Amino acid sequence: MPSPPAPPAPPAPARPLAPARAAQELGLKRAELDLAVQLGHLRATPDPATGRRRFAREEIDRLRAAHGTPEALRERVRTVGTTEGALLMSISPARFTRLARTGYISPVRFYLNRYRAVVWLYLAEDLRAFASREPGLLTGRSPEAMRSMLAAGEDWRTRNWRARRLGLLTRQTKDPWERAAIISSVLDPVQFAEVVDDPYERAYLHKLRPEPAVGHSESAAAREVADGLLLADDPDEILWQRVSLALLLDDARDHRSAPRPDAGRPLPADAHQDAGRPLPDPAPPEGGRPMPAPDRADRERSRPTHPLETSRGLRGWLHRRRPPH
Repeated sequence: MPSPPAPPAPPAPARPLAPARAAQELGLKRAELDLAVQLGHLRATPDPATGRRRFAREEIDRLRAAHGTPEALRERVRTVGTTEGALLMSISPARFTRLARTGYISPVRFYLNRYRAVVWLYLAEDLRAFASREPGLLTGRSPEAMRSMLAAGEDWRTRNWRARRLGLLTRQTKDPWERAAIISSVLDPVQFAEVVDDPYERAYLHKLRPEPAVGHSESAAAREVADGLLLADDPDEILWQRVSLALLLDDARDHRSAPRPDAGRPLPADAHQDAGRPLPDPAPPEGGRPMPAPDRADRERSRPTHPLETSRGLRGWLHRRRPPH
């Protein structure tokens, strides 16, 4: 009696997709795909062999089914500049710029034009939400506080972008060392070494830092401008990030120790960062001092926290932790 046929082998799992292929299947540009990942619309997984970002076939199918058409997903990650953003909100470009410089709307990306000037980009979805939520700020006389800030040359766009970028990046990982590395990337070598005095920990954090804000293919001059935007340059912001890094570092050490080489092996090259050699001072952003406060991206993704709220909150936290005399 012949034996029954063997059951068919289960289909092999589909191979994860490279970013270029994932973007093609979703009808997105590469920059739009990167933003979709940052905003939490799309989950990426590192390739075990190379560490490069890959996308599971199931994740691509899930996103396509959720949004129906590529245009719907593309609209979720659409970014606009000042002129298009003003049209979207039915206000003048000048009023749009005033709202951005005083921190009411926050950029999510930037690019450098051919003159290496920074061009800020905003989520269209954020702008529509803000216009619906704050119609009083779109017409009539600007509030006195806004006029005072503008008269003083305030420009919060750079720091708002920096805070938002940190928030988007840290939400992509639960590893405490990676989260600490993300925060450490906005401190110059002097500030970084003062918070992290162990050279092996500094080397490990350097290794885990996120990719630069502009690609390696950009010119050295463009990378220099972008690197300047990444560094905290306001005393309140520097204090905030130093405390944040110290707290995250405590969590990371409790989770696991930073890797150390075997006895007798030399210290990694990137651990020998000279703490007395700061990076060049970044060029001041257009309009003066940048905004000193993270935005409320976790809750509203468009209305930033006022700088006094964060600085007072931080100083209150420090006061509560200060030991009694």
